[in-house]
Amino acid sequence: MSALYAENISTLARNCDMNLCKLYVLITFVITLCLQSSCSMRADGETSPGSPGAITIGPAIETAEKLFAAREDIESLRKAVKVLSEARNPAERNYEVEWKFAKFSYFLGKRTESENEANKIFETGRDAGRIASRVQPSSPEGHFWYAANLGELSRLSPITVGIKSVDDIREAMLKVVAIDPGYQGASAFDALGQLEMETRNLKGGKAEKAVEYLEKGLGINKDNANIRLHLAEAYLAVKRDADARKQLDALFDLKPDPAFIPEHTEAVAKGKKLLAMNF
Repeated sequence: MSALYAENISTLARNCDMNLCKLYVLITFVITLCLQSSCSMRADGETSPGSPGAITIGPAIETAEKLFAAREDIESLRKAVKVLSEARNPAERNYEVEWKFAKFSYFLGKRTESENEANKIFETGRDAGRIASRVQPSSPEGHFWYAANLGELSRLSPITVGIKSVDDIREAMLKVVAIDPGYQGASAFDALGQLEMETRNLKGGKAEKAVEYLEKGLGINKDNANIRLHLAEAYLAVKRDADARKQLDALFDLKPDPAFIPEHTEAVAKGKKLLAMNF
């Protein structure tokens, strides 16, 4: 708490009645909470040249990225999240720190066996993604990782979180498509397709619409293993078995992206299970 802030509270306490003081404190608390959860003191998310963050953020991001690259070891992934967590500054948000923290949290949550722990990780990732999307709304990263973490929270709690979050997830991913359709290997289309598939019994999702999204994504990036996997699932849902088989064969023939070996391996394993169950 700054000296000026403390002085304001002290002065107010001497000159107003108790009810007005309580109201002021409540309003101040809400404003402080806003600063911590969603607001930015700088629209571009950058720290001022003379602030401590300006000195430490660059090395922190570099260290976290190196740890993330070794994420097959979950401890490296945990350390990557921890490094960025320590670099976050509620008083002066940095766009890159926030969206990368959201991204790394998403990957860590997906690898975490305890649902309670995973839920907490996804919640912090969701919040960081939301902050990033507000700091720099014209860029795709914040919107994407906000929606990705919210999607995982919906998966863990389909009734309490999932139903009410469908529209928020869709809106965020559509923003990504509008800003940069090729972001993260056209994965926003993949997310939109999965959203249609997973809400068929809850919010009117349609397998046909999923096929449409996934085919658009595939048109942008033919090397996205997850798009091919999920398009195969969608084709099966609309009784296009031959097309589903083609997608699985194409998935198995894909050369993995060196930056996404763990995710490629997981997609291929799921594809083999889908093949065994349906062909």
